[in-house]
This record gives sequence, structure tokens and C-alpha cells, in this order.
Amino acid sequence: MQRVTLSTAYLPPIEYVSILIKENIQLEYCEHFQKQSFRNRTQILTGNGVKTLSIPVINGNKEFPIVDARIDYRTFWQRDHWRTIVSAYNNSPYFLYYQDALQPFYETEHTYLTEFNESLLRTICRLLSLSCTWEHTSEYAKEIEPDLRQLIHPKRQARPDYPFRLQVPYPQVFSDRFGFTPNLSILDLLFNEGPNTVHYLQNHCCF
Repeated sequence: MQRVTLSTAYLPPIEYVSILIKENIQLEYCEHFQKQSFRNRTQILTGNGVKTLSIPVINGNKEFPIVDARIDYRTFWQRDHWRTIVSAYNNSPYFLYYQDALQPFYETEHTYLTEFNESLLRTICRLLSLSCTWEHTSEYAKEIEPDLRQLIHPKRQARPDYPFRLQVPYPQVFSDRFGFTPNLSILDLLFNEGPNTVHYLQNHCCF
């Protein structure tokens, strides 16, 4: 079976998780940090449309190994992220079921971005009773086909030829204002679909 490599990701988009639940997955831990990517940002749907939430990284404009990316707590990003998430999903069907498991991530500090991302991702898998397993890369491979580390990217999502566009709709809190918005954070699917999230991921995998 083909080994699939994904980057680390903060509350990754649905297409990322639909791939993650398959077998033979590894997370890229040998690359350099890339700003303006899903490695430290996520996208959710709010009453004002799609909102990007970004985790600040110390010296994020410089080049360094992703495993050395340290989260910057000089701003109140945790408070702001959680308030935005609550405002966006407080009226969703399943927010109350999952909020207690997720809120602590916005009240305690993790030093490294990869540590925070992976711990949060494992929590989401646990909430869905998904037995997700993955390994970490031991060396960096410059060329991978397909290179999902680069394909699953905020800027690529906006392109008409984005290969992982999940157009199968599910109920969303603000669909009356914006219609169906695809490829949002896994949080959007989780809070709106609850346990049915697993069925959606398994039946609409984009890879």
C-alpha cells in the first residue's frame, strides 16, 4: 500500500482528515516550517463568513525545522481562538458534546507547534472513536508523488483545479447566509455532524 505523507496541521481541513484515517500514514517532521499554511492555521465558518485562525510562531518569518517551531504566547491567541470557535458553533447540534474535551487546549500552554497539533488531533480522533495511527518521517524526501504536504494548502484550496474539493454538503450553522462551504476545518464537520462525521469521512474520502 502506498505510504501517504501529510504535514502537521492545526485543526486540519476535512479532506486532510479523510486521508488521515486511512492506513500507512506518516506526518512530516523533517521539513522546515512554512508560514501561511495549515501547519499553524485553520479555517472555520462564522456569521461573517470564513475566518482564518492562526497560531503565532516565534521567529515565524525565519527558516527552521518544523519540530523546533515554538508557539508564541505573547498575544492572547488562545482566548481569541476559543471565543471565535464558541461564537461560530455554539448553536451547532454537537458543540456542547465536545467542548469540554477541546477547551483545555485553549487554557494550557504547549511549547511546540507539532506537539500541540498532534495532541489536538488525537483528541478529535478519540472523540470520534477513530483508531487513527501514524508515524513520523525520519528523513526529508524532497519529491513525493503526490506531495500532499504542498497540495493541501489554503492558497491551493481557492483554485478551481484543487484536487480535494469535497462538494458533498452537510448541514452548516450559517448555510442560510452562505450556502454550503466546503473544505473547512474538521471542527465544522464535527460540531455539525457529531458521530456521523465518521461516516462522512469514510464515504467521501478525496484520495
